[in-house]
Amino acid sequence: MDLRTEIREFLSSRRARIAPEQAGLPAYGGNRRVKGLRREEVALLAGVSVDYYVRMERGSLAGASDGVLDALASALQLDEAERDHLFHLARQSRAPSGPRRRRPAVTVRSTLQQVLDAISDAPAWIGNGRYDVLAMNQLARALYSPVLADPRRPANTARFVYLNPEAARDFFVDYDQIAGAAAAKLRMEAGRNPHDEELIALVGELSTCSELFRQRWASQDVRLHRSGRKRMRHPIVGQLDLDVESLELPAEPGLHLNVYTAPAGTPTADNLALLASWAATQQTLATEFEAHNG
Repeated sequence: MDLRTEIREFLSSRRARIAPEQAGLPAYGGNRRVKGLRREEVALLAGVSVDYYVRMERGSLAGASDGVLDALASALQLDEAERDHLFHLARQSRAPSGPRRRRPAVTVRSTLQQVLDAISDAPAWIGNGRYDVLAMNQLARALYSPVLADPRRPANTARFVYLNPEAARDFFVDYDQIAGAAAAKLRMEAGRNPHDEELIALVGELSTCSELFRQRWASQDVRLHRSGRKRMRHPIVGQLDLDVESLELPAEPGLHLNVYTAPAGTPTADNLALLASWAATQQTLATEFEAHNG
């Protein structure tokens, strides 16, 4: 992932989606050769010279102040995630270039696993920005059994979505939305950690094996990890409409605690209780099997 290319493609794609009228500019002439705003129009809106904006769009953000970046974000009508991504790209531009680096293998502290295990009525798991599933409680293992069917560890939900699309479409009711969010969050992570070797390898694998991922990645969309709702079709208990809270772990930068819940008295709450009962039965059977064959 070349940083200058990332910057160029991100800025040009954001410029292309804004019509002059949306920016409060007159659209002179009926035949505009560019889609969206021209570079000189972005420069005008951001209050910088045309030459300076052209240099930025060619991939040079190293000298841009926070004030210039704020003005550029306003000119391009960036949302919160896109603005954060722009600032991440600028920060990387200012940093001395270095080789790809393999981040240390993340092992979740035993006390965090204790926290997960203490959450008995809701699926809970810890993941990173690459969509690796690093630790889970018993109910999350039961919920994500289709994802965990792939023997590779750590399990990776982006790999499941894009490389096992039939199973993923069965599991995620809103598959297209999930797929778009996965690519957008991976691109956000790439802005934060462009030299992360595991991330580069994952994006390369998905790009090689999935036409859908290539399309979504090329859109340059970015998204923050946020709370929301996920609808799943579980093979044992049927549909689950779950509220998702994704919480950053301040003591473990880059990791998120994800907890799935449902309001009491709803069909989903009943199905979660059924899933918990099934998971406990499976655990008991596995323990008895080990004891019998030990």
